[in-house]
Amino acid sequence: MNARPSSGAAAVKARMSNKKYLAIWIPIIALVTILTVVVNVALNVATGWVASQLGSGTYTFTNSEESEGWDTEYYSADYASLDEVDAAALDLVEQIGAGGIVLAKNDAAALPLAGGAQVTMFGRAAADPVYGGSGSGSVDTNSAITARQGIENAGFGVNDAVYSAIESFAAENPRGHIEMDRPDISTYNIGEMPVAQYEAQAGTFGQFNDAAIVFIGRPGGEGGDLTQDMSAWDDNAEPGQHQLELNKDERDMIALAQANFEKVVVVVNASTTLELGDLQRDAGIDAVLLAGSPGATAFNALGRILSGEVNPSGRTVDLWADDFTADPTFANFGNFIYDNVSPSYPVPVTESATSNATVTDEAPFVNYAEGIYFGYRYYETAAVEGFIDYDQAVVYPFGYGLSYTDFAWAITGTEAGGVDGNIAVTVNVTNTGSVAGRDVVQLYYSAPYTPGGIEKPAVVLGGFAKTGVIEPGSSEQVTIEVAVEDMASYDYLNERAYVLEAGEYELTVRTDSHTVAAGTEPVRYTVAEDVVYSGDDHRASDLTEVTNQFDDVSAQFTTEDEAGKIPVFSRADFAGTFPTAPTGDMLVADEAVAAGFDAWDADAEADAFEGEMPATGAASDLSLIDMRGLAKDDPKWDELLDSLSVGDMSAMLLNGAYQTAAIGSIGKPQTLEPDGPAGFSSFINSAINGTAYPSEVLIAQTWDVELGRAMGVMLGNEAIFKNINGWYAPAVNLHRSPFGGRNFEYYSEDPVLSGEMLTAVANGVGTKGVYTLIKHYAMNEQETNRVNNGLATWANEQAIREIYLKPFEIGVKNISMDVTYLADDQGTLDTTTIGAAGIMSSFNRIGSHWAGGSEALMDTVLRGEWGFEGFAISDFNLYPYMNPNEGIAGGTDLMLTFQPSKSFNDSSSAKAVTDIRQATHNILFTVANSNAMNGLAPGATVAYTPPAWVVWQIVITSVMGLLILGAVVMVVLRVRRHRRSTVTAG
Repeated sequence: MNARPSSGAAAVKARMSNKKYLAIWIPIIALVTILTVVVNVALNVATGWVASQLGSGTYTFTNSEESEGWDTEYYSADYASLDEVDAAALDLVEQIGAGGIVLAKNDAAALPLAGGAQVTMFGRAAADPVYGGSGSGSVDTNSAITARQGIENAGFGVNDAVYSAIESFAAENPRGHIEMDRPDISTYNIGEMPVAQYEAQAGTFGQFNDAAIVFIGRPGGEGGDLTQDMSAWDDNAEPGQHQLELNKDERDMIALAQANFEKVVVVVNASTTLELGDLQRDAGIDAVLLAGSPGATAFNALGRILSGEVNPSGRTVDLWADDFTADPTFANFGNFIYDNVSPSYPVPVTESATSNATVTDEAPFVNYAEGIYFGYRYYETAAVEGFIDYDQAVVYPFGYGLSYTDFAWAITGTEAGGVDGNIAVTVNVTNTGSVAGRDVVQLYYSAPYTPGGIEKPAVVLGGFAKTGVIEPGSSEQVTIEVAVEDMASYDYLNERAYVLEAGEYELTVRTDSHTVAAGTEPVRYTVAEDVVYSGDDHRASDLTEVTNQFDDVSAQFTTEDEAGKIPVFSRADFAGTFPTAPTGDMLVADEAVAAGFDAWDADAEADAFEGEMPATGAASDLSLIDMRGLAKDDPKWDELLDSLSVGDMSAMLLNGAYQTAAIGSIGKPQTLEPDGPAGFSSFINSAINGTAYPSEVLIAQTWDVELGRAMGVMLGNEAIFKNINGWYAPAVNLHRSPFGGRNFEYYSEDPVLSGEMLTAVANGVGTKGVYTLIKHYAMNEQETNRVNNGLATWANEQAIREIYLKPFEIGVKNISMDVTYLADDQGTLDTTTIGAAGIMSSFNRIGSHWAGGSEALMDTVLRGEWGFEGFAISDFNLYPYMNPNEGIAGGTDLMLTFQPSKSFNDSSSAKAVTDIRQATHNILFTVANSNAMNGLAPGATVAYTPPAWVVWQIVITSVMGLLILGAVVMVVLRVRRHRRSTVTAG
């Protein structure tokens, strides 16, 4: 018989049981509690990012009974379904290829090939084409027409054995690839199949020997540039060999083709220029086609050009030089770091927790030491001055291209206005050949130049026109206009303004930048005395006086022998001023330059501000749809803005990645703004990805603004079906260097051609209420060091204004969008027009000040001089130097980032709230006048339905809370029960 334990023993046992029970449950309760708190905090902190992945909920708008029956479909599609749009878009891409592929060489009429010719394809790009480039400009080409398909669709037979060998090799041996902002893992190998593997298939050549079609490809990518030194990537590379010249494998392959085929055609599948002088001079190369990056279907156009069904009419958009190392940009492209500047930027907790940015203490820079003399502006001028042998230095001029027919031109009329007017030149184009074709008429001007005076190129493109299809023996007239003010040069040293100098201006119609059309005479325009466009006598196209805004940038250039300064490259002495790489004192930043890298001081700006605190949170019945069609300065805007809270405005401004956020209090819907100069693309939502258009290079090679507009209209139709409201495109930085990794995203080296194509595309997509965010404003011509605290970019103000800002200026002044709106409470429709509605600032610095925070760039020039009324967005704002307060103070309104990657240092001072309010106004003005308002009428009510993940977050949190509470109750009850039993036992 067991003895009954004593009361003391029972108490001890009860306490031990409690301790064991608590030891198990308390850690479980604590862990569950911690996990619940952490998950909820993380979801609340990273709401913006989570919403981008899982959805942000929906706002349901309901129009009032009074507006029933009103027409609120402000924009509608031209097609019945998205499938119809996609089919039409594929046809359009092929048209772009047909109009843009350049016939650069065609000895002895080697092309077109005979119908049904049997051909052998050579070159890695034959089986592994370069369709576009990597990064935000990439497109989905999984279903794209391949080069082989394009050739076979044109009726040719293709050597399968050789093609299959190339295909297998390419699958096992990747070519070089630029990893975005990762130079440590980017690769640059050409990846061509060794010639021995071609030789192994030589037995099949005889059956497919009508022609060898040799493909040469070069890729590009965002976040890295092409390499100027191949020594680390190619064992056979010679010293100084770069990525844009043919390597040994390619040369051996071409030699094999020449040895085995009577006809050799080279197809260049790249969106940058290559060194092709040897191929152009080689009599064994019969034809060269510059095919760019073709997108979804342009390889069909290549096949049709080879067969002669299409007569090529493309023209080069860059000058193709013979030796890139002799180019004035070559020495000043790449990795340059100041020795004496170590920037440091405070990183708020929310940013450090969410940003994947690599923070360094380096201050990189690049010198545009060539000034205005790059591309054809340099080569044409250097030839005039006797500094180069043009025929030796240039392979293909800018604007160059051949045809299967011939054309004769005659100037049939000219009209000239005053200094604020235009010069119009009418040219009659006659097809004197035997096949139908299209031609491109180019009008250039040459301004009077005085050595030692304002720098001026020998020729500058003033305008152009592309004909329609002209049948043999038929003619077409085209008229090209040039504004007289556009022939002025910017004098940043003396007049600090645009100056139309006295003298004779010569206008010539040319077949390319170097060749005056046979049988035409120059048109001469005489200016009696200097015209200085300053003060109230500013240029007709400007809203305000244009005067120096970038003295801090120009100050780094000198015409003297000053240590640490950049010598001005001058036409008066090309030999003595030819650009060299920075060394010695040029690697040392002076105090002014170093100060530009200082962190933005929000407190100092707030203290210096003299304005009043704006109203917020005031009562108002206005909603965003009420503002549609109103002028931006209409008093109703103040009432609407007064009603907003700082929190609502800030949440929108700091969460602008591919959207503008909804604001329920004013009935503002969320907008959708995908990437993609080559068509809509998104790394977040693949459903947005659309037709893969060719690279902007191939689009520009059409020299066809009507085709550009057609592309825009087609994208607008696609946008209607996908509820897309804005578009991060077109991109109009310039091809300053052929090594620019992002050249495939940009049209040309020339600002006029770029600006005209930009305007055409933007006006086309605008017909469907889509606003464009033209990018990257400005001087974003190099990827190396682009996010390493911001690349300090140095150019004198003449180059800045005449070259790098010019395409943006053309776009801002000429883009327009018709806005249909409800004009009264009876549902009456009216129409107004707004201008360019969006622009994207850039990663780099103008001088040493971040472009996105530059008041001179983003406000004085953009809004003051050009009249821009839309909103500006930053480039991807992940990096500490890109301060949101600095951005909205300077004129960049929306941060391209997910909350909480960025936050405001100051959101409570009068300065900060004023800036937040102005940025909000700019965004709301654009959205109110876009297709985002389709279906809405004044008086609409709004209801918000949270996304499923938020609902589940609430449910799971509630359940976990109840479980935790239940567990705590169980523990408490257990402890109390044991205590009672212990007392009883005692």
